[in-house]
Amino acid sequence: MFLKKEKKMVDIKNYNSENIFAKILRNEIPSEKVFENDDVYAFNDINPQAKIHILIIPKSSYCSFIDFSENASPTEQANFYKSIQEIATKLSINNGYRLITNVGLDGGQEVPHFHFHLLSGRKN
Repeated sequence: MFLKKEKKMVDIKNYNSENIFAKILRNEIPSEKVFENDDVYAFNDINPQAKIHILIIPKSSYCSFIDFSENASPTEQANFYKSIQEIATKLSINNGYRLITNVGLDGGQEVPHFHFHLLSGRKN
């Protein structure tokens, strides 16, 4: 009999302050900062899937896009989304980019902290 490898469910309703992005925000784990303001922190992905692969996270504790959409203030949401374009401008990304956020197990979310992947540098 073979044991089936159990998939670990990412809890998108209850924030886990021990996730890797929370640790990065607390400077417990190093990261290569690309951008930062009062609400947002962005850094290079350590396993890039494109020439440019930036992770963009809110500094507040949100498990997923659902949590962020339902619970972040309108100001915090606006600042988060405006920051994405500021990052693209800062990096001189003029030929387009892809934004990805995964939600929950079926969506492929691996870290229970809301985040966007910004990918660019080649045609997707």
